[in-house]
Amino acid sequence: MLLELSEEHKEHLSFLPQVDSAGQRAWGRCSVGWGGGQRQRLALNSLLTFIAVVAEFGRIAVEFLRRGANPKIYEGAARKLNVSSDTVQHGVEGLTYLLTESSKLMISELDFQDSVFVLGFSEELNKLLLQLYLDNRKEIRTILSELAPSLPSYHNLEWRLDVQLASRSLRQQIKPAVTIKLHLNQNGDHNTKVLQTDPATLLHLVQQLEQALEEMKTNHCRRVVRNIK
Repeated sequence: MLLELSEEHKEHLSFLPQVDSAGQRAWGRCSVGWGGGQRQRLALNSLLTFIAVVAEFGRIAVEFLRRGANPKIYEGAARKLNVSSDTVQHGVEGLTYLLTESSKLMISELDFQDSVFVLGFSEELNKLLLQLYLDNRKEIRTILSELAPSLPSYHNLEWRLDVQLASRSLRQQIKPAVTIKLHLNQNGDHNTKVLQTDPATLLHLVQQLEQALEEMKTNHCRRVVRNIK
């Protein structure tokens, strides 16, 4: 299962290669006139700096998911990278979406690599993103489960069929109505909802629910549900 990234998300993620190229240019200027061994050490330092920056962006993305946006963190990172805070924020949001959607679906390593391949990143950056995903997917799924709303669940149902046979304006008529009293549980509390509809609408609702239940038996839906749990 591959992720479908919108053009907006691709644009936000395009900031990550700029971090790599900025570091390489900075270290490249410092290495002019130095020996081969020193150049190798500088190249290694540049790579380590890039890895640290991407890892930091991954940490910020997880914090963003847990606690929301933090402008101070964006401003601090923007000063270090010499870019605008909006650019950093968009990069974090793009990375958050990538990690969140991948973790929701629990996509395989191969599918993740194929999903980010379309972004045109370097092999090193693709490996870093894959490692970020593998290191954080369990925590992200835990956070998502905590953020999920507590929805009411079914407890009991009562129904009554009423039929109006006549009125002042029309002495002979048949106007059925179904009244439903739905008992629900939510966070240990009980509440009820009273609904009323005509038999035709109720029949249509039953047919739609039966269709949904049949759809849940397909291999595609079973795979999605298994990945969400």
